Amino acid sequence: MGIKRTTQFGKIGVLMGGPSSEREISLKSGRAVLDNLLQAGCQAVAVDIICEDIGENIRLIESQGIDCAFIALHGRFGEDGKIQKILDTIGIPYTGSGTRASSLAMDKHASREIFASQGLKVPGSKLFDKQGFKKAMLASIKLPAVVKPVAQGSSIGLYIVDNRQGLEDAVSASFNYDERILIEEYIKGRELTVGILDGKALPVIEIRPAHRFFDYEAKYKPGLTSYDVPAKIPEETGRLAKQAALSAHKSLGCFGCSRVDMILSQDKIFILEVNTIPGMTETSLLPKAAGCAGIDFVGLCEKLLEMAYAKKKD
Repeated sequence: MGIKRTTQFGKIGVLMGGPSSEREISLKSGRAVLDNLLQAGCQAVAVDIICEDIGENIRLIESQGIDCAFIALHGRFGEDGKIQKILDTIGIPYTGSGTRASSLAMDKHASREIFASQGLKVPGSKLFDKQGFKKAMLASIKLPAVVKPVAQGSSIGLYIVDNRQGLEDAVSASFNYDERILIEEYIKGRELTVGILDGKALPVIEIRPAHRFFDYEAKYKPGLTSYDVPAKIPEETGRLAKQAALSAHKSLGCFGCSRVDMILSQDKIFILEVNTIPGMTETSLLPKAAGCAGIDFVGLCEKLLEMAYAKKKD
């Protein structure tokens, strides 16, 4: 599959960068998408989002004269529904999920509650707000535990802790990234991820980080993580992982594509989160899964653009 060398998609604006802590990763995703679109003969331009001001972003996007937006923004103001709301306002079709689904997926606490309501397994967790937090609240936390911001990606601000001092330090550090944090039970197991494309689950990938977990460095520093594509798991386990991923994707109302991260522990599958704008470099996990299913990088971009126009038409 590859993009037809026609003007069927019009002028495509690849939205990249953004004001979040994931800006550099977003720029890599955006450049990879842009380069592939241009090589395939499409008319495409880079649109570097640098702030959260609504009016300024409307002016920037409208000045490019684009017909469709390919969103390659990660983190705040990319995955949280805000840029989607702007594009809805000005009537430009865009790749990926809409405003509400994006906002829900970005909020780990809200999405976990939805997953649990649908019968999906999730780690037990407690929500803490920075404004009312007191160290005494940590007395009931069982260790080891995972500390993470409610609305961050790329494992930024995420810590696994084994002792009380480490817990206090991790909470303090995590609050630097968000006003709300989750402290959840640590579940030891195999890290799996399942990409969703056009309502179908792609092959399961197992992530094998050299570190204790798939942290920021393990994600982006070459050589620190290996991947099994597809995962070397029993066929039934793979079927259940795909089923759980698709259920999580649908429960939030996601559209187009997503990547669902999970832990396989003693034959039980725990959903961690849904990423509505997965990484889009040649070596990112969604393109790896798509490639395993016979869809090359350019074909993946084509599919996302086709769905963007279909969603707008609906």
